Amino acid sequence: MTLHLQKLCVGCDSPEDLRSWIDERMAERRRTGRPQEQIHTTRMTPKRAAELLDGGSLYWVIKGTILIRQAILDLRPAKGADGIERCDIVLSPETVAVRPAPRRAFQGWRYLAAHEAPADTAVDERAAPGLPPALVAELRTLGLI
Repeated sequence: MTLHLQKLCVGCDSPEDLRSWIDERMAERRRTGRPQEQIHTTRMTPKRAAELLDGGSLYWVIKGTILIRQAILDLRPAKGADGIERCDIVLSPETVAVRPAPRRAFQGWRYLAAHEAPADTAVDERAAPGLPPALVAELRTLGLI
């Protein structure tokens, strides 16, 4: 059964900020001859790896709302320069906009059951430039987008 993760996207103000960051990191990896992968390193290794690798995604919480997701491609053990064990979450560089879903702040990552995950949507800031997520959600509720 598919399982997802949710994580705060600290320092991003919008999904476009996250996309720009991904593009910059991928360009840096190309320049330095490293594999074309997007990796997010986290302190704790998920114990339910098989479920996450069965079609799971990382749902990013941006400014208190889940707005975007990336498919999880792999989970790899890693060790930091400080010798502490970590986990590299290998993500698809492609992002998918999802229906806005409010979330309270939390530390680290949390599991997100498939039935609780927000649905994908074709409407994001590229389709509705400059509109706040709350307004996009209200317009969607009214059936206008």
